[in-house]
Amino acid sequence: LRSCSPGQTRRTNASRRACLIARFGDIYAQERLDAETLLRTYISDMETVQRIIYIAAVESFHAAKMAYRQFKIRVRETLSLGHSGPESLEDTVLDYIVRHEDLYDVQASVNEVIRSMNISPKISFPPEIDFIVISTLIRELCRVAFSMQTLAPPLDIAFGTDGELFSETKYHRSFDSDFTAALVAYHVWPALMENDVVIVKGEAVTKR
Repeated sequence: LRSCSPGQTRRTNASRRACLIARFGDIYAQERLDAETLLRTYISDMETVQRIIYIAAVESFHAAKMAYRQFKIRVRETLSLGHSGPESLEDTVLDYIVRHEDLYDVQASVNEVIRSMNISPKISFPPEIDFIVISTLIRELCRVAFSMQTLAPPLDIAFGTDGELFSETKYHRSFDSDFTAALVAYHVWPALMENDVVIVKGEAVTKR
């Protein structure tokens, strides 16, 4: 019965996936550049600006995934009390989350991201800089990351470390890269992944 009556969420999975991938690309093209412009008014060093934005992206996905897990636990606990089918409890939970994504407390995630950035050992900044100036970017990343957790399978970003071997399948090189260098100096934007397969390439700077 379940296989004949999949949840609405399962049926719309492909279209939602396409929309979320497109939105991730839009954030890269628009909100990321807006954040870059804002930060450049405080910080002259472009590398520092790009590192801040990359860490904001990584922390946004982390915060949104944590929030999703907690949200899902609460929904499952509530719905399990009166669940009778015909859909599985898991499908019913997922349907509920997709229909009520507006209940996601995105501001709490934004605050969590800013807290994490303030103690990140990878970025230093003048004391007059408050990362709240890029909260629009952080908010949009948290929203898209949260929604990506409702897909089957969910989408996530690739884990990147400074000094890793540059991967042509995972990243584009930034225009100011040394195109003969084999190692990543730092990341500009994360790659988007599905089950360890690259869906959208990220961006990295390679230098000798």
